[in-house]
This record gives sequence, structure tokens and C-alpha cells, in this order.
Amino acid sequence: MLCYFAFGKSRFAPPAIIHMHVPPQLQAMHEAEAALVELGRFLKAEGYRFTTVSPLTHSRVNARKGNECATDLEGIFGWSRPFDIAAVPEDLCLRMRNAGVLVREGSMYRSLVRASTLGGQLFFHSAYPTAEVDAVFFGPDTYRFVNAVEQYLAGLRTPVRRAVDIGCGGGPGAISIASLRTSAEVYAVDINPKAIRFAEANSRLAGTQGVHAMQGDLLNDIEGTFDLVVANPPYLIDADQRTYRHGAGSLGEGLSLAIVDAAVKRLSDEGSLLLYTGVAIVNGRDSFRDAIEEKFKDSRMRWEYREIDPDIFGEELMHEPYTQADRIAAVVLAATKEG
Repeated sequence: MLCYFAFGKSRFAPPAIIHMHVPPQLQAMHEAEAALVELGRFLKAEGYRFTTVSPLTHSRVNARKGNECATDLEGIFGWSRPFDIAAVPEDLCLRMRNAGVLVREGSMYRSLVRASTLGGQLFFHSAYPTAEVDAVFFGPDTYRFVNAVEQYLAGLRTPVRRAVDIGCGGGPGAISIASLRTSAEVYAVDINPKAIRFAEANSRLAGTQGVHAMQGDLLNDIEGTFDLVVANPPYLIDADQRTYRHGAGSLGEGLSLAIVDAAVKRLSDEGSLLLYTGVAIVNGRDSFRDAIEEKFKDSRMRWEYREIDPDIFGEELMHEPYTQADRIAAVVLAATKEG
């Protein structure tokens, strides 16, 4: 199969005059991470844009005739399609090799990373399909989560001096906070070391100075209190127990409830928790909301809870443990500790 590759700006130099300049501030970084940042800057300079869709939509689009292989940057780094290396400028291949994201697949090649754009920023994360146990996901939930964070910060009147994004993935939540509260100390925490590597690269790519990416389980590996805790945890029951997808509990609510417990103990006075998650509605009942109401019944927490999308991941209703669920809804919990 022939795949003809096209670039919008045609900015590629011939191989004999390739210059790979790494700015001084990146010298201390691991070479592969520095190269990934440089690859991201290159994509941004090329005008790259890609909105990452759900896995089901992704598979349907890729299955269409003519989409068998990549013919542009979006095909390589967005749709995760294989490509003929002979049709791709050597400059791009060199950048991908330096970043450790170029892999051979039969007679073709593929990128090990995807790149999504959100709010003018570019975020690297795992390539499609995200089958690995330690895959780092980015998709429609991420867009809803970041929108919820930005809306909340727009209405927040108390200062944010110290914040944390629990289960940060590629870091979009933490980066969003650092972009809007430039003086804040923001921690991006995830149990998955691959997520931390992506979060570090994405933070440097975004130019957010206040983000500190660190491996940790909930808030167990970080000290102190926080003015803002945000989280977009996995909330489904996943048979393969992939880190980004498996929420534990009876219907995937286990990790979300654990985050609520951990955050409430570590909020400063007038500190807030913003949790975006998904909940299974069974016979019209939202058991996650019931659990939150019980937790906060005699506490100093004032809270709001709302559905922002009534029907997500409908395909899960065909499988256990969701065969008796009416739907899976995306919800946002905003809770503040009274001073």
C-alpha cells in the first residue's frame, strides 16, 4: 500500500543540514524527555491540532476506507495510524527516534505516543489502542475535566497557593491550574511512572513553571495541606485492571470515594475539592451521590453535585457489572471545607 505524506507548512530541511538545538534549560532533562519536548514544539510550530475522541469513535474512523495508514501529522500523532517511513521526511523520523517513540510494525512504522490539543496547549499521552496496563489516557473525559477546572477557578474567590491533581495522567489538570494561577505551587501526582514522565514533558512544553510531577498513591507520598485538590480518576470496572481505567469498588466508584476521603483530610480552611468522575445509575439511583451525602452529613463540608453528561460509555452496559445499570453519567463534585 502506498501512503503519500503531506505537510501543511513544508518546513523540513534536507537531511544534510538538520540542526537539533536543545535549549540550555533542557540540558539536565533525560535525553528522551528533552527530545519529546522538542518534538512537541515542532508539532506546535507546524500548526498541529487534534481533538482526541472516544476509543469507539477512534476505531470506527480508522476502519474507514482510505484510513489504513497515516498521510499527515494528524494521522501519525492523532489517529495512531501506521506509516511508510520512506514517505516521511527524515527530519521528523530523527526527532521521533531521539524521543524513543518510533517503533517498527511489520513493513510499516508507528508512533508510541499520541498528541492532543486542548486550550492552545499540546499534550502527549499513550498511542491508540491504550491496551497496556500502564497506558496514559487522554480523551473526551479530559476535555470535560479541564473545562470543569477552568470554570471552577473562574468563580473561585479564595487564593490558591498550593494545589494538587491526584491521578494526573499526562498532567492537563495540573497544567490548567498552573496556567490560571501562576503563583501557585501545583503538584501532579500519579501512581503510574509513565504518567509522570508525560506530565513532566507536557508541563515543560506548556511553559508552566509551578508544576511538580511526582509518583505517589493518592496523597500518601506528599505532605501538607492544599487550597485546591482536583481529580479525574478512573471510574469503570476494567477486566484488565488498566491503571487509567479501573476504578475498583462494585461499579467503579472505589477510587473516587478514596480520593474524597484523602482530600477532605488535607484541605486547608476554605480549601476545595473538585472531582470529575463517572457514576453508574442503577434503577434511577446514584449510589455514589448517596455515599457522598453520607460522608458529608455531619462534616464541615459544603458541597455541590451535578451531572454534566447523562450518558457516557454506553457500550459498557453490554458487559458485567453494568448489565443492570440504566446509564453511566459524568458528574462533578465541588466541596469546600468551611473555615
